[in-house]
Amino acid sequence: MIDLHCHTRISDNSMTIEEVIGLAHKNGVEVLSINDHDTTLGLAHAQRVGQEQGVQIIPGIEISGYDFERSRRVHILGFHVKPGHRAISALCDPLIARRQAASRQMVEQLIEAGYGITWEQVERYAEGGTGVYKQHIMHALFDQGYTTSIYGELYRTLFARGGNGTAPGAAYIPLAYLDARDAVHAIREAGGVPVLAHPHQYDNWDMLPALLDAGLAGIEVRHPTHGEGEEKKAMEIAERYGLIPTGGSDFHGFYGETDKFTIGSKNPGMHSVERLAAYAGEYL
Repeated sequence: MIDLHCHTRISDNSMTIEEVIGLAHKNGVEVLSINDHDTTLGLAHAQRVGQEQGVQIIPGIEISGYDFERSRRVHILGFHVKPGHRAISALCDPLIARRQAASRQMVEQLIEAGYGITWEQVERYAEGGTGVYKQHIMHALFDQGYTTSIYGELYRTLFARGGNGTAPGAAYIPLAYLDARDAVHAIREAGGVPVLAHPHQYDNWDMLPALLDAGLAGIEVRHPTHGEGEEKKAMEIAERYGLIPTGGSDFHGFYGETDKFTIGSKNPGMHSVERLAAYAGEYL
């Protein structure tokens, strides 16, 4: 079994590297790519743990990009990247700092709005990672009894962007993302294989020509947000442009939007692993 999209506590999964790889092993996953957001931190350790558990770990990343022409978020997966490569750090480290500053401001606004949480409490949920995400803030609200789920009505209300005559949510802070084409370039510079993540989730189909010009090499076909129609559309695009089709559970543990898709639930097949390795110059 193969899973080419998974996160750990380094970014926005509730589980540690050891717990994630242990679950992968339990589920029969033989090859797992770890793609934490905007960082390669922990990948060398993950490969060692994977070797001990009998799970091959493909070092990866998921960069939080943006399509400025259409005002849409665009996530770019990178496979076989060199951990700690300067191209990744130069692009992503400022984004990590901006996210942390925005998260702190979100918490301060929630405190001003009367929610009984503290920054120190929220930081504890993010311990061992690159910083605080919205999921960590929601975890604090969950533990304080304000909600019964990480995602739900409170999440949508607090982080609403506003517009069309509606005010933004009490915790909404805009975050300046990266040009998705720069993410493609950085992944390639770091020796990796750039792949468009879950194109249906953010409706990124129209940006494909620009991403292809930038050097995109693959497209995620199998993903929890893709139904049969979206999978078919993504696969047709892969075949038309010679892109590598990938897939994975996008597993986030307790912070996942649904518990239906555990590690290994969106198996893209060994052919995806082989094509990624061949593109990157790796050998299985």
